[in-house]
Amino acid sequence: MAAKRFRKKPVEIDAVQWTGKNVLEVYTFMHGAPDLKRDIAQDKWQDFTSMHEGKDWHIKTLEDGPNGEAKHVASVGDWIIKGVKGELYPCKPDIFEATYEQVEPPPPVETCGGERSR
Repeated sequence: MAAKRFRKKPVEIDAVQWTGKNVLEVYTFMHGAPDLKRDIAQDKWQDFTSMHEGKDWHIKTLEDGPNGEAKHVASVGDWIIKGVKGELYPCKPDIFEATYEQVEPPPPVETCGGERSR
């Protein structure tokens, strides 16, 4: 069977660029805001930060299999993308730039109670 051509469907993704310094931003993007009482003890946050700052970040993806061993690595400068099903994966800056363009977030929607949400 001959190869066929495909075009990516126009979907919006969330992404953050790993600068080597934005440990809290990347952690929050991937896992939600840390609960320093539960996730990472407050006195250990500095250890966690120094463990990651300026280094490659191992990204747990859908491809990691049952042992959960991270096979994907985000180097400083790479983008970490959250896909349409919440999956995470790293992307090199040149590929990211060729594939994605920044979009404005949707405007807040007013709910029945008069509250605004996104």
